[in-house]
Amino acid sequence: MSPEQFFELMLKELEVHTEMQPYYKFLGKKSSWHFRRNYFLQRLRYIHKYLVEGRKTGDAISIWDCGCGYGTTCLYLAMNGIATHGTTLEFYYETIQKRKEYWSKYGDTSLFSCTYENLFDSKPAPASYDWIIVQDTLHHLEPINDALQIFKDSLKAGGRVLSIEENGSNVIQRLKLYKYRGNNRIITIWDEKLQKDILIGNENIRSLASWQELFHNNGFGISDESVQYVRYYLPVSYRFSDPEQLLKQEQKIQSEAGLRREYLFFGLNFVAVKS
Repeated sequence: MSPEQFFELMLKELEVHTEMQPYYKFLGKKSSWHFRRNYFLQRLRYIHKYLVEGRKTGDAISIWDCGCGYGTTCLYLAMNGIATHGTTLEFYYETIQKRKEYWSKYGDTSLFSCTYENLFDSKPAPASYDWIIVQDTLHHLEPINDALQIFKDSLKAGGRVLSIEENGSNVIQRLKLYKYRGNNRIITIWDEKLQKDILIGNENIRSLASWQELFHNNGFGISDESVQYVRYYLPVSYRFSDPEQLLKQEQKIQSEAGLRREYLFFGLNFVAVKS
């Protein structure tokens, strides 16, 4: 199943599972529809490139989606015949089973398993995964060095971490977050289900250079060719331009090193390889 096919089916799902609509805002303002669609598909295409197209035919790979949320990425991989185990601490964990029932019409949802757990309490067995996905999650993991060591121990030799993040260098996002939380980048929250305090990063997004240093210090190397910046144009740009043309222009800008790429893109994707 292609990212585009998955997206169309997901739009129909949102009409059924209305509790997901505040998070996936595709059925909201029509003026931002193309903007949100482009962003969603760029990230899903990135996952498709490495985990669907990049997998050799017949190879069984083990994948852990750390912070799987609603399970969208895991469901997409299941639709492509790839097994994934997701872990989450999100309140919408209960929605996942209903989602699996919807998607069972289109693929084998038994390939997606999910548990509610904290990675610091329930460390995977050593060398048990080929890939770890962290989508909108890496900036929440604290202590971050401990988390990266758990990732390293959990991966097989040559294993990879696929990260889909916000770009911590983006000037607009940095101003927004400073107004929202100041310098209070790490907080403690009470987890009702686990009945304990959890330390989390408070939207603690970082620049590519910061991630490169953190991963290097914990036994990883970020592949330069894997680095991708996404979402350059603001929603207002889509009111006056063709969305596909904007996407092409955006991809051209991100392919060229410079200040625009580093400071004006909102999204940052990369793959870190276990040394």
